[in-house]
Amino acid sequence: MQKISLSNKIYLLLIIILAILSALNVFLPQGDFLAVQEIEVSKTVLASGIAALMLILYGGLGYFGLKLSKKIAFADIWDSKVSNKERFLFPALIGIFLGIIFIILDLILTQFHTLGSIPHPPFPTSIIASATAAIGEEIIYRLFFISFWVWLISNLILKRKRRNKVFWIITLFSALLFASAHLPSIIALYGLNTLREIPFAIILEIFILNGLLSISAAYYLRKFGLLAAVGIHFWADIVWHVLWGLF
Repeated sequence: MQKISLSNKIYLLLIIILAILSALNVFLPQGDFLAVQEIEVSKTVLASGIAALMLILYGGLGYFGLKLSKKIAFADIWDSKVSNKERFLFPALIGIFLGIIFIILDLILTQFHTLGSIPHPPFPTSIIASATAAIGEEIIYRLFFISFWVWLISNLILKRKRRNKVFWIITLFSALLFASAHLPSIIALYGLNTLREIPFAIILEIFILNGLLSISAAYYLRKFGLLAAVGIHFWADIVWHVLWGLF
């Protein structure tokens, strides 16, 4: 019987944590984030459905991305060539730095519209939201999306040529997609009706903030593995959503 590798065990643990925290989030106060309260099903049923989604969809796509990432020479989740400083400490410092940049940009760009700062989940929901976003979004937008397209284009189409260029092009597409995915929530949070009603300053903020996060996480995913990418995202959200959200 083949043993489960350490990297696969860590990945499974991440998916289980994601499923549990995503389900727990349903029962926490949401503040302006009212999507949970507006759905006409019991919170237990909703939490079970979300947990199943994380385990099956996110878990499956992420595992597929994990396999492909090895084929394109990305660092493994627990790569022996990667030090714990590279895996945990440096991502934490970069994430904190990005979180501070987010706050500064928010303070500047808020001066150019009348809708106020971007809303944050209430404390302590913001901690759970930061963890689920860090794990779930890095699995989908970085581990799966980038690994799949880099593998498809560089390995199958270009026969392993120009892999570095392909990586950066796909990383930019991932950043644009990731930022765009936040626009519907902006419409809901501000009580708007269409994309046209979102002030340009807010759109600019969304794309700069999420673009910086995406590019940093993608680079660290490639060099130091999924845990490093998750770490950058988590600590950036802790500063941005949790600490700044308290003010």
